[in-house]
This record gives sequence, C-alpha cells and structure tokens, in this order.
Amino acid sequence: MMLRYHAWLRDKMGCGAEHIVLPDKVKNVGMLLDWLPGQDERFKRAFKYIDVVLVSVNLHHADRNHPVRDEDEITLSPPIAGG
Repeated sequence: MMLRYHAWLRDKMGCGAEHIVLPDKVKNVGMLLDWLPGQDERFKRAFKYIDVVLVSVNLHHADRNHPVRDEDEITLSPPIAGG
C-alpha cells in the first residue's frame, strides 16, 4: 500500500510518501488508522490528531468504513485554513 502525507503530517513523518505492507487483519480505513500508530514512534507522534485528518483512497474521499486493499493509495491530508 502507498501512504501519502500532506502538510504537517509530511513534516512529522519525515517523508511525503512510503510503501507499507498491509496486514490481513486490516480491512478498512478505520482499522488502518488504528493499526498504524502501533507500528513505530513516527506514526504514534504523527497520528496524535488523526481524527481531524481527511482520508482519500485512490483519490476518493473515504470514511472509516471504506475498505482498503494492499494495492490502494491512501492519502492523509490535514484540514487547511487560511487567513
């Protein structure tokens, strides 16, 4: 699976994108978001405020129930505010 990070998530992760191997037990976006913080300290720190992040699966907005597969591209984008 390809994970892409935008804005402050990219800074916290130290990269704009990376490949991960999706375990069989992870079946949807919610399970992915719950599983990732346990993988290493980078995810744990970066995902502290994951509830405000917008998730896309293959360039389409997705909620926590949206299914995921190993061949998907997941984009994580924090909301952006201007002023």
